Amino acid sequence: MNCIEVRDLVLSYGTEPVITDLSFDVENGDYICIIGENGSGKTTLVKSILGLIQPVSGSITFADKKGRKGIGYLPQQQKVQHDFPASVLEVVHSGFVNSGLFSFDFTEAKRRKAHDIMHALKIEHSICNKCFRELSGGQRQKVLLARALCATDKLLLLDEPVTGLDPVSTAEMYRIIRELNNNGMTVIMISHDLRSAVCEAKKVLHISHNGFFFGSSAEYKSSDLGRAFLEEAEK
Repeated sequence: MNCIEVRDLVLSYGTEPVITDLSFDVENGDYICIIGENGSGKTTLVKSILGLIQPVSGSITFADKKGRKGIGYLPQQQKVQHDFPASVLEVVHSGFVNSGLFSFDFTEAKRRKAHDIMHALKIEHSICNKCFRELSGGQRQKVLLARALCATDKLLLLDEPVTGLDPVSTAEMYRIIRELNNNGMTVIMISHDLRSAVCEAKKVLHISHNGFFFGSSAEYKSSDLGRAFLEEAEK
């Protein structure tokens, strides 16, 4: 069953068109990797799914009545995130804002959900009250992922989640995402870590100024476009 249907989508960045006539379906339980050249419109597409950018034409349709409120979003790392003057618990709990469940009366159910998520991600009790900016890069990404999971039980959008992480933290992040997907979470991920991301994902959406590819990872790796792009990325 599809959770998102994209039909004949046209997107622009400012006055410049970046994506034209894009159609694809996201099925429940998918793990989709979005790749492509710089400036091809990957982040613009994710922002349009989130409702932050309006399409020039075409449609993005959600099966779930929550629509965009049912999405957990992990954005690209930015310095302002690193310097955010809040505790780990405050950052994680702020994820309930996106879900529409946030209120000043922080219920026991919300506390329990946040605790369970942090426990599953192995966010140690010792760092819960630390300032977010004191954490390592890997710890910060796990905290931001926990925040995203507070907003959703079904769909995660991840924009370059391993950029800037060391190899150990990168492997751990992929392991966590794979486990979430195996447990039923639908994952859409932008990545420049092409070889690893394509191997991890079930499907690939390649956005190019010359067209698109959407299909299984195996089909992509054996396609002319996939072979050429992966070979170029390794140079």
